This record gives sequence, structure tokens and C-alpha cells, in this order.
Amino acid sequence: MVNKYFSIIGGIVITTVLLSGCSEKILNAKGNPNQSEVLPDPDNNNSIPTDQKQKNVENTVQPGPSLTEENVKPQEQEGSATPESIQVVFNPESIPVLVNKQNKLPDNYNPTDLIFTDIPFVSGASNEKRKMRKEAASALSQLFAGAKAEGISLLGVSAYRSHATQTTLFNYYVNRDGYEKARTYSALPGTSEHETGLAIDVTGGNGKCAAENCFGGTKEAAWLEQHAAEYGFIIRYPQGKESITGYQYEPWHLRYVGKEIALEIMKKGITLEEYNSEV
Repeated sequence: MVNKYFSIIGGIVITTVLLSGCSEKILNAKGNPNQSEVLPDPDNNNSIPTDQKQKNVENTVQPGPSLTEENVKPQEQEGSATPESIQVVFNPESIPVLVNKQNKLPDNYNPTDLIFTDIPFVSGASNEKRKMRKEAASALSQLFAGAKAEGISLLGVSAYRSHATQTTLFNYYVNRDGYEKARTYSALPGTSEHETGLAIDVTGGNGKCAAENCFGGTKEAAWLEQHAAEYGFIIRYPQGKESITGYQYEPWHLRYVGKEIALEIMKKGITLEEYNSEV
């Protein structure tokens, strides 16, 4: 349930950010029960071994302050709910690092090996969103090339996001839809896979259905389901696993974990959470 993570969030202080005068299109209009994270770019100028199998969280937790009152439901402000802590990962540079609603990146974490990908992106994607960690970017280039060779055209939508960008994004959705609803499709700052530099949202070559449910029925989505693991990627939020991942089905969200792990995860039909519980 998403209403347990509002009070203690691993040292993250979230300041409400109100956006106005945005020039770019906001996808997935308010009221859509199957939303995903898409926000106008704030800077739209132009656009450990992979088989490492280890737990990635500390044994201790880092308590933090509550969200601002603007972002909290009335009953939560009154203290009627029981706060739940979030653990901090101790190996954020690990390729298969688990980052989710229970495991956050350390404060001020920034990947040290970000590079620009050489794949095509949808129009208007910011420079920041075109970056990934070096190993993931190389694997992504191979994936796009492999898809093209089989007649499948893909475009990048959003790869890396800085902590500041994720904070703006999350608070935008909180102000628009409320905290509880925002938590069903948007990650608290520090808990987004995009901040690792190992995740990317993609869409078909026509640019339609970018981070929208309609992508799930396309030939591009079907190809990714069958072949992404061959390049070290998994469909991070698979259908039917919402209670485990904490997020709706997102056929467009690819996460790089390395080929060996990806093939094992996809073969077993499990999630990264389930994989980590096995090793």
C-alpha cells in the first residue's frame, strides 16, 4: 500500500514545487488511472560485475523528516498512520542495485560515469534525459541496433533524471493529483530507478504512446518482451507483479541489470525484487 511511506523517507526533504507556464505537453492528463511519470523538461536546450549477487541495503535505516503539509493527507498530518522506514542502499554503483519504494539511493548520489546515449529520442527530450551510465548506454545501443535489424523502430523517451528533476516531478504530481495517487505511478526522490542512470523509458519509432498504456499492445513492446534480456535489460514493472514492484505495468520501462541476471529474471518470469530475495 502506498500510504505508508509518507512520514519517514530516508532523509529526503521535499519542498513543494509549483510549475507554471510550461511550454511542453504533459502526457497522461489528470484523471487517467493508469498514469506514468512524464513532465516538461526543466532544461530543454536540445535535446561491480553484472553477475554480482548480493544484498544491497544496510542493516540499519536512516529516519528522516515528514513531507511538507501541502503534500500530506489530513489524517496523516494528525499522526494517525504508522510511519514506515526506507532503507538506504550501500552499493549504489552496483549494476543490479535494487532501488524501489523500500530501498533508496544515498543522499546526494550521482552516477559518476554518465554519458550521452547515441540512440534517437522523441522530440523535446532534454540533454539530461539522454544520458545513461556507460555500460547501460553501450548495451542500449546494441539493443536498438538489434531491434532495427528485425524491422523494429524505437525511440528513447526518458533515461537519467537527477535528484532535483525527480523532486520537481514528484511534487508536480502531488500538487496535481494528491500524494496517495501520485505514489501509485511516481517515485519519491531517491527511490526512482531513473536516478541510477540504469533505466530508460522507450516508445515506438512513430513517437506515439510514449509512457502510455497503449504502448503495451504494439509490436515494439512485444519485441522488447522477447529480446530485451539478450542485451541485459528487463521489463522492470511486468504485468501481474504490481503488488511486488509497487507500480503499475510499464512495458516501456527498461532497466539494465546485465545480461546474465536479465536472462535469469526473464526466464523465470520474476521481478528484480524476487531475484534479490533468492540470492
